[in-house]
Amino acid sequence: MKYRPDRISMRIVFRIAFTPLRITPEQRDSALEELKLYGRDLRDSDPIFTKEGVETLTKHAFKEPSSTTSRNALRVLCNAMLLKPETRQRFVDLGYEPQACEALKSDNRDDEFLISRLLFFTTYGTTIDIQKLVDEHQLIDSIIENLARHAKRLSTKSPSPSAANPMEEMALVESLKLLFNITSMCKTIDSAPAVAPIVALLSKLDVTSQDAPLSPPLSPLVNALMNVNLDSEVAKASLYPNDLTGSITEKLAHLLDLSMKAYSDNNLETTVSPLVCLIARVHEHAPAKTREFLQSKLLPTEEDRKGVLGQGDNLPARLLQNWANALAPQLRTAIAELFFDLSDKDANKFVQNVGYGFASGFLFQRNIPVPDSVNDGATMGDIPGSGGRAINPITGQLLDAEGVSELPEMTDEEKEREAERLFVLFERLNQLGVIQVQNPVQQAVQSGRFEELPDDAEDVD
Repeated sequence: MKYRPDRISMRIVFRIAFTPLRITPEQRDSALEELKLYGRDLRDSDPIFTKEGVETLTKHAFKEPSSTTSRNALRVLCNAMLLKPETRQRFVDLGYEPQACEALKSDNRDDEFLISRLLFFTTYGTTIDIQKLVDEHQLIDSIIENLARHAKRLSTKSPSPSAANPMEEMALVESLKLLFNITSMCKTIDSAPAVAPIVALLSKLDVTSQDAPLSPPLSPLVNALMNVNLDSEVAKASLYPNDLTGSITEKLAHLLDLSMKAYSDNNLETTVSPLVCLIARVHEHAPAKTREFLQSKLLPTEEDRKGVLGQGDNLPARLLQNWANALAPQLRTAIAELFFDLSDKDANKFVQNVGYGFASGFLFQRNIPVPDSVNDGATMGDIPGSGGRAINPITGQLLDAEGVSELPEMTDEEKEREAERLFVLFERLNQLGVIQVQNPVQQAVQSGRFEELPDDAEDVD
């Protein structure tokens, strides 16, 4: 039968660990090790989560000269914060955040992992003053320094940080999570210096699984760039090198291609959406050469335009297929924003690039007028993937690639009935508030494109 301590034995262990009597460091560390095991289970572990328990653990974590004792106490404390959220505020009330920031400066992966994890927990549901820790205790500088150490070690090792020491990857992931939360909470923080080590890590790390290409630490690295100011000169120097070969832009496009094939709807929403948003941000601030590269990778090709857009198996087609994915609302919004940005935020280019069928909902939601090219029928010009040939503005397909309809041409009477049906339909949609546009049938009549026939008119073949 598996042994589980009852409440009495739990209190005994707690008292042994923190007794004021003199005990050897070995005895204290042994008690803390045992306490760590008990602290993983909420049952019979109440003393750990009390105000006195958190205070005692915190003192051992930050006042003990023994690094072993300190780390053992930190492990128990981190487990407590994970299992009992109220312990986070109890730690903050003790005022030990400056000591935690100081400990984060240590060039030790165990310290980096434990302190980063501790501070990460305190960013949820507490009154912690992150801005003060950044301004007065160099919190963001310490995180960036740790990221730079990871990048430096990776440059001389295998492109898998966990290959030799699993703590390397665990510490890196905790630092990235803490960076993301800090930059989310404090938008004014100058985190641009973090771009260089993050880009170095992203560029050097290999994809370890085709089934999960954004497995940690790649996904946390992508997330960490989300809130950083990419428009600063410091960031641009790392993001946009003169030679695109092996650049971060190329790596992000490759990751997106793998991810759109690998993940199902739920993982697309939570894991891939940030990557799509990041690529849009990278494109927004990029020089012409980088923008052209991303457009060539993500916009429909001439091969795509031989059919209705979104029916192929390449990256542009997969993105368009998820444009209206009901199970991934954040992803579909991110994809629409990405294509709009790839179109230089020009509605006319946007419709030309993806077709009005995809673009219409996005334009309507943002009150962007429908471009004239939609009403002009077939469009030609410098449209990516068109080769200068005319395209269908609704589907994005090349007109000369469209199949010839085998249906007989409508009679004038049938055309009139269809026009009346469309007129009534648009009027109802306007009245319901679904759309607020001028009825296209009414617009066509006013422009002279429709002619009312007399009752005795005959059909003309």
